[in-house]
Amino acid sequence: MKIISSLCTSIMLLCVMLTGGCEHTDDQRIPNVGVSINLSDAGLWSRYGVSGFGIPQYFIKSLREPSGFSYLDRTMTGYGGVLLISGWDFRIDEVAPLAYDLSCPVERKPDIRVKVDPDTFDAVCPVCGSKYDVTMGAGAPISGPARSDHFSLRRYQCLPNGGGYLIVN
Repeated sequence: MKIISSLCTSIMLLCVMLTGGCEHTDDQRIPNVGVSINLSDAGLWSRYGVSGFGIPQYFIKSLREPSGFSYLDRTMTGYGGVLLISGWDFRIDEVAPLAYDLSCPVERKPDIRVKVDPDTFDAVCPVCGSKYDVTMGAGAPISGPARSDHFSLRRYQCLPNGGGYLIVN
């Protein structure tokens, strides 16, 4: 009887640890604004895409960034702009382009944008100091107010198309 009781207690503790160990983050704090960046042409992708792990590219239509990129009327860059970066995509289990809204979900303002730290490849908010894992953690918060509040970056899709990618939401 004592063994069964001990076993039941162990199973209950294991269940609590397994269900309580997973933290859910909110990636919907940034308004859902249209994203449509066409880099499907191989030439466009080689110039404006991302090829090295952790190397970012920023798309902000209102600032005409990146320089030289031809923005069309139908091009949309989300709420604060789009961060395109090469990282590990666990959905397909390989290195691939990943895209996020640049706006910090703690600050919730389109002109307060995260920037990738070239040493750590983390996206960092210049105002609240929150850090996000954009190469391995799907935009999950690492530290700062975003971590304690469970706010992650809004993620967008990178769809392979004709030698490059379409970035959409």
